[in-house]
Amino acid sequence: MPSAKSDYPTALTTKIQNPRLRLLNMIKAGEYPLMTFLAIPSVRMAQVVALSGLDGIIIDCEHGNISDDSMHNSVAAIAALGVSPIIRVRGPAHDIIKRALDTGAHGIMVPQVNNAEEAWQVVQSSKFPPQGVRGQGSAFPAIAHGLGTPDYMRSADQTILTMVQIETRAGVENVEEICAVPGVDVVFIGPNDLAQSLLGYVPARGDEPEFVQAVENIVSAARRHGKWAGRMVNNGSVAKEARKNYDTVAITGDTKAIQNWYIAELELARS
Repeated sequence: MPSAKSDYPTALTTKIQNPRLRLLNMIKAGEYPLMTFLAIPSVRMAQVVALSGLDGIIIDCEHGNISDDSMHNSVAAIAALGVSPIIRVRGPAHDIIKRALDTGAHGIMVPQVNNAEEAWQVVQSSKFPPQGVRGQGSAFPAIAHGLGTPDYMRSADQTILTMVQIETRAGVENVEEICAVPGVDVVFIGPNDLAQSLLGYVPARGDEPEFVQAVENIVSAARRHGKWAGRMVNNGSVAKEARKNYDTVAITGDTKAIQNWYIAELELARS
């Protein structure tokens, strides 16, 4: 793995302007874009969520019921409505990242990154040569970005958001080295898995000293290395409070949002 210095521009430093890239444009402008997770495999669900006013939608191929076909269809549906599709892949494997980026997604999120070597491999898989080892063989990503293939290949490495999740004890212990990896744009906290890793399986409150300290360490490391910081939150009020510490957040997901609405409305109807 090379040193932390890189001469290649990334999403953090790019001068490229593409109005389709809503999430990137907003986060670069300091406008605190809001995201959510999408776990249900439906073009119509993707459209409904995209029309809610969100800036980015994370298609959850790690925990959601999302096939390759649904992944492609959801990316197209979300992008067509002016929202940025991000794909949370199953893991850091090269072929999985390549397949996700070939949909034309505006970025990837990789779960449970534990050390700098894993972060570097993620970056390598998400960048074309000479910066990385991503292969080119699909017209779909260029089409999704409204570009020809040559222009897409010239711009992709510095406009696609590469997000790594810190959600394990090892990730926290190695967070300085992870954040130092060139090409990592966003360090994203997965609070549920992080709490479970640190505390064991207990209903975490979110105010446990070890958990709070870990979160502070992650955000501080991201700031020291000039990375954007994000996390998942449960609702809008928490998202509003988080604005002072984060560049972006994801407010829960489609399945929880549907359940929460029905639970609240049924409780009211039966009261």
